[in-house]
Amino acid sequence: MKKQVIAYVHSHWDREWYREFEIFRMRLLRVFDNILDMLEKNRLPSFYFDGQVVALLDYLEIRPEKEDQVRKFIKEKKLFIGPFYCLADEFLTDDKCFRKNLEIGLKISKDFGCEDFTAYFADTFGHSTGTLAILKEYGIDSAMVWRGCGDIPSEFSWCGVNTINLVRGYFNDVFSAPWDIDKKTEFLKDNLDKIAKKSGDVLLLPIGADHLGVETDLTEQISQINEHLEDYEIKIGTIFEYIKKVKDRFSKYKTNTELRDNSNTFILEGCYSSRTDIKRYNITAIHRLNLAESLAKYYEKSNYFPLLEYAYKLLLQNQAHDSICGCSTDDVHSENITRYKKILQIADTIIDELSLNGKEDKIINLSDKEYSGVIEFDSTKKHPYQVIKTKRGFDKKLLTDTQRIPVTEDYTDIYTYAVHVDNLKSGENDLKPTEYENDVFITDNCIGNSNIYLLIENNNITIGDKTARFVDYQDNGDSYNTGYVQGDKGIVGKILSTKILKEGDVRSTLGVEVDVNGDILKVEISLDKYSKHLDFNIEWENTHKNHLSEFIIDTSKPIEKTFSEDFGNIIEREFDPDYDVREHLPKEKGIEVKSNNAPMQRGVCTNGIGIVTKGLTQYEIYKTELRLPILRATGVISNPKNPARSTPAGPPIEVNNLQQLGENRVEYSIFLGNDLREQIDNIFHKCIVI
Repeated sequence: MKKQVIAYVHSHWDREWYREFEIFRMRLLRVFDNILDMLEKNRLPSFYFDGQVVALLDYLEIRPEKEDQVRKFIKEKKLFIGPFYCLADEFLTDDKCFRKNLEIGLKISKDFGCEDFTAYFADTFGHSTGTLAILKEYGIDSAMVWRGCGDIPSEFSWCGVNTINLVRGYFNDVFSAPWDIDKKTEFLKDNLDKIAKKSGDVLLLPIGADHLGVETDLTEQISQINEHLEDYEIKIGTIFEYIKKVKDRFSKYKTNTELRDNSNTFILEGCYSSRTDIKRYNITAIHRLNLAESLAKYYEKSNYFPLLEYAYKLLLQNQAHDSICGCSTDDVHSENITRYKKILQIADTIIDELSLNGKEDKIINLSDKEYSGVIEFDSTKKHPYQVIKTKRGFDKKLLTDTQRIPVTEDYTDIYTYAVHVDNLKSGENDLKPTEYENDVFITDNCIGNSNIYLLIENNNITIGDKTARFVDYQDNGDSYNTGYVQGDKGIVGKILSTKILKEGDVRSTLGVEVDVNGDILKVEISLDKYSKHLDFNIEWENTHKNHLSEFIIDTSKPIEKTFSEDFGNIIEREFDPDYDVREHLPKEKGIEVKSNNAPMQRGVCTNGIGIVTKGLTQYEIYKTELRLPILRATGVISNPKNPARSTPAGPPIEVNNLQQLGENRVEYSIFLGNDLREQIDNIFHKCIVI
């Protein structure tokens, strides 16, 4: 008896990748015009629109006359959309954005009449457990995954969610291939045999690929192939039919771990250190939008909510993996940066406008936790607080006053102040700086306080009982994977000078110049009174191509475990500290090297020391060392000769800006201990001076 194969027809739609958004949208018009025509003529039983609604909205923006037809097919369960607004990367998206993605996507999907949903993660680069509790919050009880699954069945329970493993991936363009039926049958039989080894009596077969249209004779091809298949019967159906038929199989295999096993599929983890400028914009935009929304809710100003949703949509569009991961064309990423700037303009203007609702010289703590630490704020007024910088501009009161237009005479000095406050409760508080004496001490080569201490001496950076250095390595890779070079020991940076840049009542700053392979890093290390973390702000001009620069902390003992942030949670990962990726580069094609890299959102700690970053989203473990990539410069989307992967992961398009030549800037903080959650909350606090 033949096994039943349920085939779902789809097209995986990256809004932008190796071509820009508008170019791909023009292709979308042709692809989806044809799909609607096939559905109308009953030449296609059903179509799955990639788990996201943004592509449909992109289509209807140009084809508004098709909306009634779309709604009809959704009602008839021939067309399935959602639940996401946009298919976003799982490791570079925080819990707030993931909720927004579902909230917006489900609202639009349900408005169109869709009732059936599964969390479709067909092509994200590995899968985070942080998504699952949120899926349950929104009533979604199933998911579909591929990359990072390793050797597991087609159906399994993942943290209590019924999950489908697309054993052979979502990419199946055999029906578009210029082959005869015999060759197509042979190809499909080989794939179905492999899927069958991981499945029960019912198999799931994706039909579709990236930006691929549906063949008009698809049903005829399937009918002919079925005549040749001895063991299988293919029928076009839906994902949801399959889920119902295999419901008893999900509980037979259970796992509660993140899915980042690259033994069977590429997880392309080098993308977490590609284009650090994009990652920095992303973290900043998330934080500022969160502040703006929290302030709007605090003042109960619902008129701002549509504007905030518009800004979140822009943010989510940038969090699709080919965008946020930094593996698209230069023009795509230029558009990403334009979107990020729009998001920040909206968020900052909302904050400026709403902060004028309160009384002057008040602080609003928008979190549910007390806050102690330094708060920065801008003002045109003279205050008896430490000035950390000055600029020229217009007072925000004037800029938000619709009855006035700023003129030349209104252009004035704007001071950025730093104020230390203590035990600031949630809600509105008086601006009362702490009166404790400053405990920061600084000399030309050291800076410290009662909690943390840094010394620079004999080309060594010492933080507490740990040491640190800058090292530059070769990188013959691409936007997806670091191209390690066997035997490469790296070039250690040379400290050229140190000096006091600022000595203040609240904050002091030590200046350091470091020569890293000929590039001069200007490092500012700041410390606030009573702070538990040192803040690093580094600016330099990158003049080299194809290299990897890292800030390396030697923790003095082997690193077997790390704790890092993922979806607002602190997760534990295990490592083999003796594993050397440069000595295990694959010699066969189709294999991605296993590495000791891992993604993080805002921080990681291990062996009594930790890092909180503003846009550096990857770390590496080697022996006793915690390594933070601060720049990974490569120049091609996918290098077919990448020694870490040896086969393409995309097109070999040269992208000059991926080299990040010219000015670069990174920010991160170092703390002693293992209180990562506390340090992240302190650095990304939610306090606003009004």
